[in-house]
Amino acid sequence: MKISIINGPNLNLLGTREPSVYGNQTFEDYYRSLEERYPEVVFDYFQSNVEGELINRLHDVGFSSDAILLNAGAYTHTSVAIGDAIKGIDTSVIEIHISNTFAREDFRHTSYITPVAQGLIIGFGLDSYRLGVESLLNIDSK
Repeated sequence: MKISIINGPNLNLLGTREPSVYGNQTFEDYYRSLEERYPEVVFDYFQSNVEGELINRLHDVGFSSDAILLNAGAYTHTSVAIGDAIKGIDTSVIEIHISNTFAREDFRHTSYITPVAQGLIIGFGLDSYRLGVESLLNIDSK
């Protein structure tokens, strides 16, 4: 199984950005732990702070990956274009959030991704990504 992980704006600062919300671990360290835990999965990882680059990446992997775990960061709440990009690809997308967006500011309660995603995992810290992988492996094994 090939799983693409796409992270949006400010997620390159994990480990230093608001540790009380996002924790102290860098995503690169966490990513290595996913690769070690799931040797049967081929992962690729992309992060950008630029909306158009995220859309281009969705287009690039959206016809070749088995699944995409997407944490679009703040673009979740603002980007119709990312939602449209998901509609235009074949690969299923699982929306991921590290924090519980519904326990935060009201504007974070709206997502342009949820209506076009296969599923949504929020609020489990970086472990949200592992839960996404587990859900895909469980679906694939049924």
